[in-house]
Amino acid sequence: MDKFALTVENLTKIYSSSKTKKHNKALNELSFKVKQGEVFGLLGPNGAGKTTFLSILGGTVIKTNGKVNVWGFDLDKNPRQVRASVGIVPQEVNLDAFFSPKKLLELQAGLYGISKKDRITDLILKMVALEGKANAYSRSLSGGMKRRLLIAKAMVHQPPILILDEPTAGVDVELRNNLWENVKELNKEGVTIILTTHYLIEAQEMCDRIAIINNGNLVALDTTEKLLDRIKTKKINFKVKNINLDQKLSMRDINFRIISQNSILVTYEKKSLDFSEIVNYLNKNNIKIEDIITEDGDLEDVFVQLTKH
Repeated sequence: MDKFALTVENLTKIYSSSKTKKHNKALNELSFKVKQGEVFGLLGPNGAGKTTFLSILGGTVIKTNGKVNVWGFDLDKNPRQVRASVGIVPQEVNLDAFFSPKKLLELQAGLYGISKKDRITDLILKMVALEGKANAYSRSLSGGMKRRLLIAKAMVHQPPILILDEPTAGVDVELRNNLWENVKELNKEGVTIILTTHYLIEAQEMCDRIAIINNGNLVALDTTEKLLDRIKTKKINFKVKNINLDQKLSMRDINFRIISQNSILVTYEKKSLDFSEIVNYLNKNNIKIEDIITEDGDLEDVFVQLTKH
Protein backbone atom coordinates (compact mmCIF):
# COMPACT_ATOMS: atom_id res chain seq x y z
CA MET A 1 0.00 0.00 0.00
CA ASP A 2 1.33 3.42 -0.98
CA LYS A 3 2.37 5.82 1.77
CA PHE A 4 1.92 9.50 1.06
CA ALA A 5 4.36 12.27 1.87
CA LEU A 6 1.86 15.00 0.97
CA THR A 7 -1.92 14.98 0.70
CA VAL A 8 -3.81 18.01 -0.61
CA GLU A 9 -7.62 18.08 -0.48
CA ASN A 10 -9.79 20.82 -2.02
CA LEU A 11 -7.12 23.44 -1.39
CA THR A 12 -8.42 26.91 -2.21
CA LYS A 13 -6.80 30.32 -1.95
CA ILE A 14 -8.70 33.53 -2.70
CA TYR A 15 -6.97 36.90 -2.73
CA SER A 16 -9.36 39.78 -2.00
CA SER A 17 -8.82 43.47 -2.68
CA SER A 18 -10.45 45.92 -0.28
CA LYS A 19 -10.03 48.72 -2.85
CA THR A 20 -11.49 47.08 -5.95
CA LYS A 21 -13.71 44.58 -4.07
CA LYS A 22 -12.50 41.95 -6.52
CA HIS A 23 -11.67 38.34 -5.63
CA ASN A 24 -8.91 36.41 -7.36
CA LYS A 25 -9.01 32.63 -6.93
CA ALA A 26 -5.35 31.58 -7.12
CA LEU A 27 -6.11 27.94 -6.22
CA ASN A 28 -9.43 26.29 -6.93
CA GLU A 29 -10.15 23.12 -4.88
CA LEU A 30 -6.77 21.60 -5.71
CA SER A 31 -6.50 17.91 -4.77
CA PHE A 32 -3.60 15.48 -5.25
CA LYS A 33 -1.22 13.17 -3.36
CA VAL A 34 2.55 12.76 -3.47
CA LYS A 35 3.91 9.29 -2.69
CA GLN A 36 6.80 8.84 -0.29
CA GLY A 37 10.10 8.49 -2.12
CA GLU A 38 8.98 9.70 -5.55
CA VAL A 39 10.06 12.63 -7.69
CA PHE A 40 6.87 14.58 -8.29
CA GLY A 41 6.61 17.35 -10.88
CA LEU A 42 4.34 20.35 -10.37
CA LEU A 43 4.04 22.20 -13.67
CA GLY A 44 2.05 25.13 -14.94
CA PRO A 45 2.40 28.43 -16.80
CA ASN A 46 3.20 31.69 -15.02
CA GLY A 47 0.29 32.64 -12.77
CA ALA A 48 -1.04 29.08 -12.58
CA GLY A 49 -0.84 28.97 -8.77
CA LYS A 50 2.43 27.10 -8.16
CA THR A 51 4.04 29.85 -6.09
CA THR A 52 0.87 30.29 -4.02
CA PHE A 53 0.83 26.56 -3.27
CA LEU A 54 4.50 26.50 -2.23
CA SER A 55 3.96 29.61 -0.08
CA ILE A 56 1.12 27.86 1.74
CA LEU A 57 3.41 24.89 2.47
CA GLY A 58 6.16 27.25 3.61
CA GLY A 59 3.83 29.10 5.96
CA THR A 60 4.07 32.52 4.29
CA VAL A 61 0.55 32.42 2.80
CA ILE A 62 -2.64 31.39 4.64
CA LYS A 63 -5.01 29.14 2.70
CA THR A 64 -8.69 30.02 2.37
CA ASN A 65 -10.12 26.48 2.46
CA GLY A 66 -9.11 22.85 2.15
CA LYS A 67 -6.77 20.44 3.91
CA VAL A 68 -3.02 19.89 3.65
CA ASN A 69 -1.29 16.96 5.32
CA VAL A 70 2.51 16.75 5.24
CA TRP A 71 4.26 13.61 6.49
CA GLY A 72 1.28 12.81 8.71
CA PHE A 73 0.91 16.34 10.12
CA ASP A 74 -2.15 18.50 9.48
CA LEU A 75 -1.26 22.05 8.41
CA ASP A 76 -4.01 23.58 10.60
CA LYS A 77 -3.23 21.55 13.72
CA ASN A 78 0.56 21.15 13.46
CA PRO A 79 1.98 24.02 11.36
CA ARG A 80 5.44 23.85 12.97
CA GLN A 81 5.77 20.12 12.29
CA VAL A 82 4.65 20.68 8.69
CA ARG A 83 7.36 23.31 8.16
CA ALA A 84 9.91 21.03 9.84
CA SER A 85 8.99 18.25 7.37
CA VAL A 86 9.68 20.39 4.32
CA GLY A 87 12.85 21.94 2.91
CA ILE A 88 12.21 24.56 0.23
CA VAL A 89 14.89 25.52 -2.28
CA PRO A 90 13.88 28.94 -3.68
CA GLN A 91 14.33 30.29 -7.20
CA GLU A 92 16.46 33.23 -6.08
CA VAL A 93 20.03 32.76 -4.91
CA ASN A 94 19.84 34.41 -1.46
CA LEU A 95 23.20 33.79 0.18
CA ASP A 96 25.36 36.04 2.35
CA ALA A 97 28.42 36.71 0.19
CA PHE A 98 30.83 36.89 3.15
CA PHE A 99 29.78 33.66 4.88
CA SER A 100 31.34 30.30 4.04
CA PRO A 101 29.07 27.36 3.18
CA LYS A 102 29.89 25.77 6.54
CA LYS A 103 29.04 28.97 8.46
CA LEU A 104 25.80 29.37 6.51
CA LEU A 105 24.68 25.82 7.29
CA GLU A 106 25.60 26.19 10.95
CA LEU A 107 23.59 29.42 11.13
CA GLN A 108 20.62 27.82 9.38
CA ALA A 109 20.72 24.85 11.76
CA GLY A 110 20.74 27.27 14.70
CA LEU A 111 17.66 29.01 13.33
CA TYR A 112 15.89 25.64 13.33
CA GLY A 113 16.92 25.11 16.95
CA ILE A 114 19.17 22.15 16.20
CA SER A 115 21.78 21.63 18.91
CA LYS A 116 25.44 21.50 17.89
CA LYS A 117 25.79 17.83 18.71
CA ASP A 118 22.86 16.95 16.39
CA ARG A 119 24.03 18.95 13.38
CA ILE A 120 25.23 17.11 10.28
CA THR A 121 26.85 20.05 8.47
CA ASP A 122 29.86 18.13 7.13
CA LEU A 123 27.65 15.27 5.87
CA ILE A 124 25.33 17.66 4.03
CA LEU A 125 28.27 19.45 2.41
CA LYS A 126 29.54 16.09 1.22
CA MET A 127 26.09 15.13 -0.11
CA VAL A 128 26.04 18.24 -2.32
CA ALA A 129 29.73 17.92 -3.26
CA LEU A 130 30.81 21.12 -1.51
CA GLU A 131 33.12 19.69 1.15
CA GLY A 132 36.11 21.14 -0.74
CA LYS A 133 34.59 24.63 -0.50
CA ALA A 134 33.38 24.38 3.09
CA ASN A 135 35.40 27.37 4.28
CA ALA A 136 35.46 29.51 1.13
CA TYR A 137 33.51 32.76 0.84
CA SER A 138 30.10 32.14 -0.76
CA ARG A 139 30.80 34.96 -3.22
CA SER A 140 33.66 32.90 -4.69
CA LEU A 141 31.39 29.95 -5.57
CA SER A 142 30.27 29.26 -9.13
CA GLY A 143 26.59 29.48 -10.10
CA GLY A 144 26.15 25.71 -9.85
CA MET A 145 27.83 25.58 -6.44
CA LYS A 146 25.54 28.32 -5.14
CA ARG A 147 22.51 26.32 -6.29
CA ARG A 148 23.84 23.24 -4.50
CA LEU A 149 24.42 25.34 -1.39
CA LEU A 150 20.75 26.38 -1.48
CA ILE A 151 19.82 22.68 -1.47
CA ALA A 152 22.20 22.14 1.46
CA LYS A 153 20.53 24.99 3.41
CA ALA A 154 17.14 23.37 2.86
CA MET A 155 18.50 20.05 4.19
CA VAL A 156 19.98 21.17 7.54
CA HIS A 157 16.93 20.04 9.54
CA GLN A 158 16.85 16.73 7.61
CA PRO A 159 13.36 17.15 6.12
CA PRO A 160 11.83 14.08 4.45
CA ILE A 161 10.46 16.29 1.65
CA LEU A 162 12.57 18.60 -0.51
CA ILE A 163 10.82 21.16 -2.73
CA LEU A 164 12.83 22.54 -5.64
CA ASP A 165 11.32 25.73 -7.07
CA GLU A 166 12.81 26.35 -10.53
CA PRO A 167 16.21 25.11 -9.31
CA THR A 168 18.02 25.34 -12.66
CA ALA A 169 16.75 28.73 -13.86
CA GLY A 170 19.67 30.55 -15.46
CA VAL A 171 22.07 27.64 -14.99
CA ASP A 172 24.07 26.32 -17.96
CA VAL A 173 23.64 22.77 -19.27
CA GLU A 174 26.69 21.25 -17.53
CA LEU A 175 25.82 22.73 -14.14
CA ARG A 176 22.20 21.69 -14.60
CA ASN A 177 23.24 18.08 -15.22
CA ASN A 178 25.48 18.12 -12.13
CA LEU A 179 22.62 19.50 -10.06
CA TRP A 180 20.26 16.76 -11.22
CA GLU A 181 22.79 14.06 -10.43
CA ASN A 182 22.87 15.52 -6.94
CA VAL A 183 19.09 15.48 -6.66
CA LYS A 184 18.93 11.87 -7.87
CA GLU A 185 21.37 10.86 -5.15
CA LEU A 186 19.21 12.56 -2.50
CA ASN A 187 16.17 10.75 -3.86
CA LYS A 188 18.03 7.41 -3.64
CA GLU A 189 18.62 8.20 0.04
CA GLY A 190 14.83 8.27 0.48
CA VAL A 191 14.11 12.00 0.19
CA THR A 192 10.80 12.79 -1.53
CA ILE A 193 11.33 15.45 -4.21
CA ILE A 194 8.71 17.94 -5.41
CA LEU A 195 9.90 19.86 -8.46
CA THR A 196 8.62 22.93 -10.27
CA THR A 197 10.34 23.80 -13.51
CA HIS A 198 9.83 25.56 -16.84
CA TYR A 199 12.25 23.16 -18.53
CA LEU A 200 9.73 20.51 -19.53
CA ILE A 201 12.36 18.12 -20.87
CA GLU A 202 13.81 18.20 -17.36
CA ALA A 203 10.49 17.15 -15.81
CA GLN A 204 10.13 14.45 -18.44
CA GLU A 205 13.48 12.93 -17.54
CA MET A 206 13.34 13.39 -13.75
CA CYS A 207 9.76 12.88 -12.58
CA ASP A 208 7.87 9.69 -11.74
CA ARG A 209 4.52 11.51 -11.82
CA ILE A 210 3.48 14.97 -12.92
CA ALA A 211 0.64 17.32 -11.98
CA ILE A 212 -0.18 20.17 -14.35
CA ILE A 213 -2.12 23.13 -12.99
CA ASN A 214 -3.60 26.03 -14.91
CA ASN A 215 -5.48 29.03 -13.50
CA GLY A 216 -5.48 27.37 -10.08
CA ASN A 217 -7.09 24.16 -11.38
CA LEU A 218 -5.58 20.70 -11.66
CA VAL A 219 -5.80 19.83 -15.37
CA ALA A 220 -3.71 16.64 -15.38
CA LEU A 221 -2.17 14.17 -12.92
CA ASP A 222 -0.55 10.98 -14.10
CA THR A 223 2.71 9.14 -14.60
CA THR A 224 5.06 10.81 -17.05
CA GLU A 225 4.67 7.85 -19.41
CA LYS A 226 0.86 8.05 -19.47
CA LEU A 227 0.90 11.81 -19.98
CA LEU A 228 3.10 11.31 -23.03
CA ASP A 229 0.63 8.71 -24.32
CA ARG A 230 -1.99 11.46 -24.48
CA ILE A 231 -0.30 12.88 -27.54
CA LYS A 232 -2.35 11.56 -30.44
CA THR A 233 -0.28 12.69 -33.40
CA LYS A 234 2.83 10.88 -34.58
CA LYS A 235 5.34 12.40 -37.01
CA ILE A 236 7.64 10.40 -39.29
CA ASN A 237 10.25 11.79 -41.64
CA PHE A 238 11.06 9.45 -44.52
CA LYS A 239 14.40 9.99 -46.26
CA VAL A 240 13.80 8.80 -49.84
CA LYS A 241 15.59 8.62 -53.18
CA ASN A 242 14.57 11.32 -55.66
CA ILE A 243 10.81 11.66 -55.36
CA ASN A 244 8.94 13.80 -57.85
CA LEU A 245 7.88 17.02 -56.06
CA ASP A 246 4.53 16.92 -57.91
CA GLN A 247 3.74 13.32 -57.02
CA LYS A 248 0.36 12.89 -55.33
CA LEU A 249 0.29 10.75 -52.19
CA SER A 250 -2.98 9.96 -50.50
CA MET A 251 -4.09 7.62 -47.71
CA ARG A 252 -7.09 7.84 -45.42
CA ASP A 253 -6.33 9.74 -42.16
CA ILE A 254 -2.75 10.38 -43.28
CA ASN A 255 -1.15 13.71 -44.14
CA PHE A 256 1.75 13.52 -46.60
CA ARG A 257 3.99 16.53 -47.17
CA ILE A 258 6.83 16.32 -49.67
CA ILE A 259 9.55 18.51 -48.19
CA SER A 260 12.17 17.98 -50.89
CA GLN A 261 13.23 15.41 -53.46
CA ASN A 262 14.68 13.37 -50.60
CA SER A 263 12.25 13.97 -47.76
CA ILE A 264 8.60 13.20 -46.98
CA LEU A 265 6.95 14.22 -43.70
CA VAL A 266 4.06 11.99 -42.63
CA THR A 267 1.69 12.81 -39.75
CA TYR A 268 -1.15 10.59 -38.49
CA GLU A 269 -3.02 9.62 -35.35
CA LYS A 270 -1.18 6.86 -33.51
CA LYS A 271 -4.18 4.55 -33.17
CA SER A 272 -5.60 5.05 -36.67
CA LEU A 273 -3.38 2.51 -38.46
CA ASP A 274 -0.24 0.42 -38.32
CA PHE A 275 3.07 2.03 -39.30
CA SER A 276 3.82 -0.81 -41.75
CA GLU A 277 0.82 0.20 -43.87
CA ILE A 278 2.52 3.52 -44.68
CA VAL A 279 5.76 1.76 -45.60
CA ASN A 280 3.88 -0.67 -47.88
CA TYR A 281 2.05 2.21 -49.55
CA LEU A 282 5.29 4.05 -50.33
CA ASN A 283 6.88 0.86 -51.68
CA LYS A 284 3.88 0.27 -53.96
CA ASN A 285 4.35 3.77 -55.34
CA ASN A 286 7.97 2.96 -56.21
CA ILE A 287 9.37 5.29 -53.56
CA LYS A 288 12.65 3.96 -52.27
CA ILE A 289 13.02 4.55 -48.51
CA GLU A 290 16.61 5.16 -47.40
CA ASP A 291 16.04 6.18 -43.77
CA ILE A 292 13.21 6.69 -41.28
CA ILE A 293 13.22 9.27 -38.47
CA THR A 294 10.36 9.23 -35.97
CA GLU A 295 9.43 12.34 -34.04
CA ASP A 296 7.38 11.33 -31.00
CA GLY A 297 5.87 14.21 -29.06
CA ASP A 298 7.29 15.24 -25.71
CA LEU A 299 5.93 16.66 -22.48
CA GLU A 300 5.89 20.14 -24.00
CA ASP A 301 3.22 18.99 -26.46
CA VAL A 302 1.08 17.68 -23.59
CA PHE A 303 1.61 20.90 -21.65
CA VAL A 304 0.51 23.05 -24.60
CA GLN A 305 -2.55 20.86 -25.22
CA LEU A 306 -3.71 21.09 -21.60
CA THR A 307 -2.91 24.71 -20.81
CA LYS A 308 -3.15 26.31 -24.27
CA HIS A 309 0.24 27.98 -23.55
